[in-house]
This record gives sequence, C-alpha cells and structure tokens, in this order.
Amino acid sequence: MRRVDGVIGAVLGLAIACGGGHGASAPPVVSVAITPPGASLWTGGTQTFTAAVSGSTDQTVTWSVVEGGGGSIDGTGRYKAPATSGSFTVKAVSAADASKSALAPVSVSVQPPPGACNGAALGPGASLQGFLSFPADNAWNQDISGAAVDPNSAAIIAFIGAGTGLHPDFGAGLWQGAPIGIPYSVVASSAQAKVPVTIASTGYPSECDPGPMPIPATAPIEGGTTSTGDRHVLVMDRDTCLLHELYNAVPKADGSWTADSTATWDLKSNALRPYGWTSADAAGLPIFPGLARYDEVAAGVITHALRFTVPVSRKAYVLPATHWASSNTNTSAPPMGLRVRLKAGVDLSTYPVQAQVVLAALKRYGLILADNGSAWYISGAPDDRWDNTQLASLSRIKGSDLEVVQMGTVFTSDPTGTAPAISSFSPSRASTTTTEGAQLSWSTTNATRWFITPDLGWVTGTSATVHPAATTTYTLEAEGPYGSATRTVQVTITGP
Repeated sequence: MRRVDGVIGAVLGLAIACGGGHGASAPPVVSVAITPPGASLWTGGTQTFTAAVSGSTDQTVTWSVVEGGGGSIDGTGRYKAPATSGSFTVKAVSAADASKSALAPVSVSVQPPPGACNGAALGPGASLQGFLSFPADNAWNQDISGAAVDPNSAAIIAFIGAGTGLHPDFGAGLWQGAPIGIPYSVVASSAQAKVPVTIASTGYPSECDPGPMPIPATAPIEGGTTSTGDRHVLVMDRDTCLLHELYNAVPKADGSWTADSTATWDLKSNALRPYGWTSADAAGLPIFPGLARYDEVAAGVITHALRFTVPVSRKAYVLPATHWASSNTNTSAPPMGLRVRLKAGVDLSTYPVQAQVVLAALKRYGLILADNGSAWYISGAPDDRWDNTQLASLSRIKGSDLEVVQMGTVFTSDPTGTAPAISSFSPSRASTTTTEGAQLSWSTTNATRWFITPDLGWVTGTSATVHPAATTTYTLEAEGPYGSATRTVQVTITGP
C-alpha cells in the first residue's frame, strides 16, 4: 500500500504542477488599429499615423501604401501624399503576426485657391484660409457703414446700456477651467464619418434639422466636457461647405451625440431656415459666421458682422433672425437680429492692434443680436494666440459709442406663406439587397432644404442612393421659409 500511495502522490503532484489537469491557454489574438482611422490631404501634404497592436507586447508594425503611386510612408508612420489626387490606403502589418494588419483610407485632393471653402485647414480652431461664410451679399457680410440710423436708436441703446462697455467673450487661456469663447472644428466628411444626432424630447425636436452629421467624437464643446452651460458644438465640413451646430450637445460612448437643438446651414446659400424656428442660437441664426477668429485678426481684417448678446431682448425679430426668445414687448427693447455699429467718428488709433481689427469690423459690418446674456458681450473663438490685455481694451467702447442700423420690418408674429409639400418619395426598388441598394427619389414644392434620415442627413437634388444593412424606413424632411413637411418610405432588405 505504501508503494501504491507513493505512485498516486507522484501523479497527483505532476497534475498540480501542470495546472490542475487543464491544457495550456490559447495565445492572445493579435489585432492592429490605426490612428487616425483616415485622412484627407492636399497633394504633397503629410499625415503622421500611429498603430496600436493588441494581444502582443511587440508593438512593431511595417508601414506601406497599398496602391502604386499613392504616396509614401516611412517607418515612423509619416505619410506623404503624391502630387496627384486620388483615393489611397495606408496599411500597417504587425511584426508579431504578419497575418494581422489594419487599413486607413486617405483622400488626396488638389489644393484649391485661397478663399475656397474646401481650402480651409482641418481641426479645432483651424484657419479658414480666407474663406467667407455665406455669399458676399449675405446679411452677415454686408457693409452697413453707410446705412441709415434707426429712428429709435437712442432709446434702444439706452435700454441695453449706454454706459456699459463692450466685453470680448473670448480670449486665450482658461476661465473657470475651460477655454474662453465658443470653439469650432473644421472637418472633411470624406474622412469624418457621419454619426447620428438624437434630439432630446425636452429640447426643440420640431424645430431641428435631422442628422446624421459629420461630428467628431472629440469635437470641442463650449465650456468644456463638464460644462453646465450652453454646450455649443460647431462643425464646418469643408468638403460639402455645410455648417452643423448643436446646442446642449453631449457625446455618447458609441460616437453619436445628443442635443437639445440642431441646425445645418449651406455656407454657399442665403436660404433661411423656417420662420419661427430656433437654432443652436436663440435668434435662429448660425453662430459660427459671427465669431471673431484669430486667423482673421492675424490677417489684419474681419470681413463680417460679429455676434453679441443683451440681458433682455424684445418679443420680436428682424431678418436674418427667425426667432425671438422673450415675452417683453417694449419697443425700446432690442429684437433678435438687431444690428448696431460703431460710430464713424470713434478714434481707433489709441487701441492695440487686435482691438483695432475688431473695432474696424464694428464700424463696417457691425454687431448682430443673437442671444440673451450679458450686455454688449461679443462672441469669438478661443485661441491661445489672443492677447487678453489687448482685447480687454475693447471695454473702453461704451454703448453710447454705438448706434442702431435702421431695422426695416420688425416681425412680432411669424410671416405666413405656402408651406412645403412632398408630392412623391419612393425607392427604385421596394425590396433589394444591401449590395444593390436602392435609389430614393422625391419631388417637392416650396422647399429650399432637404434631409433624409437615417444614413444620409442633408441632401440636394431629387435623388440619393442608400445601401441599408437591414430593412429600413427612411424619412424625407423638406423645409422652406414657411415650415416643413415629411414623408416616409420603407426599403426591404432580402439579403447581403
């Protein structure tokens, strides 16, 4: 018995030493991910990619460009675009497992001339390279230096605060832990995917433009990620020349967003959103075109009006505003869309350079009332290159140095007219496969703007192609000055 016990003990010990009788665990699966996941460049431009290898301690990868003539990439992941335009692919192969790789698409375009929409730089706070939002005859871009003064100017200025100074609501550094101003980003939708934007039921769903929209997951939020304020998110898509703006925006873990209000603007058009609709701003206006940006001031000139706020506005609006945010009917209270300018006789020679550029714009293009807030607060984008001391000198300008530009029609009720109508909305195939897809076609009247959800968002023309992965109900929304209309259609998917 002793001998048998010894054998059993030896076998048991061997089993324990080998992990209790279980087989060896499978090696971890290797995978590769490239950051950024894609890029949009001008010919000859550069982009640095990085690769992360999961399932291995060996982070080494081999970089290459899939297409011949598609540019070059060195061992550190620095890609250089070719001298010709096209769509190319960067590839990273794991050294730990050569069967594992990742791809990143690169769109290369010929750089447009200065001032073109698609010539803007990319990223948060990027330079627009001379691009002017909206056509030259848009209200934001009109020279009002010679326009008549409104007969009620003195009373309105006094109501806002004749003795109150201007305040630059933008600058360098942080205020209460967040950048000073309203941030924005420039993206290229050829590289930035469109994502869903859900409108909160407690927001303004009946006055919103539907998504999806090319909003990066990391798009800067006004006031920072923990802000309890307006949380504006502004994104300009240089590929489509569309502006997307969100109010009370919150990013979600899956890359989508929620917001209380959304608005999309065609920066090549003067078309207004419907009368009576708000936007990401109280006045129904776009925010981005009214921001003071550092790239303009550095160039020496701002060529558009700037956005400003007042403590109390009137229950009324003047174009280009389309919405009021007040119950006050006092005719001395300023309506949304009101425009003021700096009086011609104000001497600018004693002001520092950055302030001079801003004040020169106030003489030529003025300020447009966009929201309720503090008196004479001027909006701008944050940038660490601002000189806060120079900007602070703007407070030397008082309300009494300003005058109201003649307003024209003041709307105390929304104008009425023929609302949009959708006469047809149909798919080329009611049943199809994901690969084949379907063409959605529509016909409308009295509409100037169109959206299709899900998948597409803003659309133009009279047709668009979709490739849904599953049976999907599409909604067409047609908007015009006097309202909106919707119609739905279903595309049934029978296979891949």
